Amino acid sequence: MSETVSLSLSVRSLRPRSFSVDCSTVVPPIRASFSTWTTDSFPKKSLRFPGKISVIGVNPRVLNAGTDEGSWLELDDSPVSVELQPICSEAQLDQVIAEAQQLDEPVVVLWMANWCRKCIYLKPKLEKLAAEYHPRLPFYCVNVNNVPHKLVARAGVTKMPTIQLWKDGKKQAEVIGGHKAHLVVNEVRQMIENESTM
Repeated sequence: MSETVSLSLSVRSLRPRSFSVDCSTVVPPIRASFSTWTTDSFPKKSLRFPGKISVIGVNPRVLNAGTDEGSWLELDDSPVSVELQPICSEAQLDQVIAEAQQLDEPVVVLWMANWCRKCIYLKPKLEKLAAEYHPRLPFYCVNVNNVPHKLVARAGVTKMPTIQLWKDGKKQAEVIGGHKAHLVVNEVRQMIENESTM
């Protein structure tokens, strides 16, 4: 089976760190031929780029290609967004916090409600932010309509949406998102960065 696909991937330069790299360069979509076949009971995949490279393997994810200027480029397969992991009970929140405390890592928790329009607009933007910190900083989501009120009161949540950073078994900081989603995301990013410098 063979088909032609158009790939839109971001590109990272693999030049030595002493060179400055313009990360704002937009890479045009790459036309590639994609084939799948089975041998030895394992499916094989092949990506062929006209005049450039071919990649063959069970699951090709990261591709290297030489450019006309002689530098090497790596196609970045990191996620664009990461779905926030749901927390549905007090026991689950305790487990998440205990695991984070054991690893000496923080966690971010979004407290939201289905009826909250700001929460609905904010969640996809936080999923994109979660991709920036993936996998070293997990992001979770609590729908306050689906958990006991005791859990919401324990976290001190009074407004929706509320984004909290938990570390060492305690709430360290929070952002209450009553304004535009992009401003809330910037405040959450600042909250995370402030925690990492402490």
